[in-house]
Amino acid sequence: MKTVLMHTCCAPCSMSCIEPLRSEGIEPVAFWYNPNIHPWKEYEARRDCLLNYAPTIAMEVRVQEDYGLRQFVCNVADDIDHRCKYCYEHRLEGTAKYAAEHGFEAFTTTLLASLYQDHAGIIVAAERYAKQYGVSFLYRDFRPNFREGNQKARELGFYMQKYCGCVFSEADRYQKQILRDKEKFSK
Repeated sequence: MKTVLMHTCCAPCSMSCIEPLRSEGIEPVAFWYNPNIHPWKEYEARRDCLLNYAPTIAMEVRVQEDYGLRQFVCNVADDIDHRCKYCYEHRLEGTAKYAAEHGFEAFTTTLLASLYQDHAGIIVAAERYAKQYGVSFLYRDFRPNFREGNQKARELGFYMQKYCGCVFSEADRYQKQILRDKEKFSK
């Protein structure tokens, strides 16, 4: 069976990817590298959910611990509206580099499962770093499995995040409420 390093943003998204890969004879090794996730309690909840889930399905997890709030904010502060590009590039470069340094021939990412991410941007970043680090990028469109994977995660009682991960995406999540409150209290 071929192994592939699978950048993993959370256990719920991984559920959209693991079975399809295994059905192809590919064994994913989950790679936790998410210095974009904030605040700390959110980071911790997502990481720990993955670490608790993985042994139940005999999946190896590699953790590159990096709560990168300061570095993330410094790198996106000048262009918050386009922060996702940096986020994809940073995490996928870290994944490609780790894959190359630890003998993996290929890597992929659970980001390809989300209906809410820039699929094309993820592919561009992954292919760039695959070439740079001399490893293959295993592309799969996991989006058709997204709803089913999330439903299974709910049934298993997983921690289900409410936003992408960075503090700015959390603010975006509440934007309508923020505007309503602003209007309400400005009278």
